[in-house]
Amino acid sequence: MRYFLDISYNGSAYHGWQIQNNAKTVQGVLNEALSTILRSEISTIGSGRTDTGVHAMMQMVHFDCEDEMDIILMVGKLNSLLPQDISVNEIKKVKDDVSARFEAGSRAYIYKIHQHKNPFKQGLSYLFHQTLNLDQMNACCEVIKSWKDFESMSKVKTEVNNFNCEIFSAFWEKQNDEIHFHVSANRFLRGMVRALVGTMLEVGQERMTLAEFEQILKSKDRKKAGRSVPAHGLYLRDITYPKDIYL
Repeated sequence: MRYFLDISYNGSAYHGWQIQNNAKTVQGVLNEALSTILRSEISTIGSGRTDTGVHAMMQMVHFDCEDEMDIILMVGKLNSLLPQDISVNEIKKVKDDVSARFEAGSRAYIYKIHQHKNPFKQGLSYLFHQTLNLDQMNACCEVIKSWKDFESMSKVKTEVNNFNCEIFSAFWEKQNDEIHFHVSANRFLRGMVRALVGTMLEVGQERMTLAEFEQILKSKDRKKAGRSVPAHGLYLRDITYPKDIYL
């Protein structure tokens, strides 16, 4: 039997989602907790990878279990065993051939910036003091919504067949002293959101024009794009799936 887990985590203490040798990862901790409770070797598959220090409001994970389980009881057991920085929000039974990774229709991220020092946002938002022109940054969003090839915003050493992504929505908004970047797409390349944010910040500071931003996308050259902003401002926010996968 296959189950989907909806989990949240603060990624500060982890070397990303994906299990690694000699490194603490969210997947590794989750696998261990499930294996302990179910008394068998459990291996999870996530909707996608998050890098070191990146958070998740919603990460979807699937795993297989021989016997049908009490879902409400299982949520409680997992949350009791998992550390405080990982929580299980919900468990749902799905069809046996459904993958949390391949069935995902869209993924959404939010990048959080705050502009005044605040100890309660330390490690959860990027402190960036400079004045920003949000109109110009939102003009960049209009460009990327019609773009396909994001090679210039991808980490160089990555194993993908192509760099094409379909951006469904993208916008910047101001909330009090915070500035948030929202983006959703059918897929994201490694480091793509952080590179996009870093490059759009250059436009927002008026150190780069909109035409130059578009030229960077055309170049397919990561070296010409802006820096990668810190991981701790980035959150995997939402993942969507077809309704008919659930039992």
